[in-house]
Amino acid sequence: MRSGAADRNAEAPAGDQVGDGRTGVPEGAPGAFDDLDGPRPPSTGLFRAPVLRCGPELSSPDGIEAQTCVVVLGDEVWGRTYYRNATGTAPSAVLSLMAPGGRSVRVHCAVESGDEPAVCETPRRPRRGHLDEHEAIVEFAARSGDGPLLLRAGSNQPGD
Repeated sequence: MRSGAADRNAEAPAGDQVGDGRTGVPEGAPGAFDDLDGPRPPSTGLFRAPVLRCGPELSSPDGIEAQTCVVVLGDEVWGRTYYRNATGTAPSAVLSLMAPGGRSVRVHCAVESGDEPAVCETPRRPRRGHLDEHEAIVEFAARSGDGPLLLRAGSNQPGD
């Protein structure tokens, strides 16, 4: 996978524009998941882009690639994972968002077999604390229930 994580990690105060007009994609954020974004709308100068704190793009020997982010827009926060599944199977995936005070939310992602890029997000929640106090983690595992963990990708930064 090509690196794009560093560009997705820019922080800015809520309301500052850090995007390039494509919803959820920071400016200059090339990566393996570029084709998710579709056409760019015309810029009006009023667009408030979310702030993303993303971990590294990871891949498993089994054929799963993922990058997981914490997303903040205004007073809302949620978890997002960008992924590709080239395993030839439909593994299970769970995306969790952890917040200060032991609060968390978890969703099961519907992962199709195939190599198309996809996104899974948690529901949006009111933000509590600073962006660095939230963490998102996705885990992909074999569907059998007893199967091995195929990949775990988090929003943590290298060196965290």
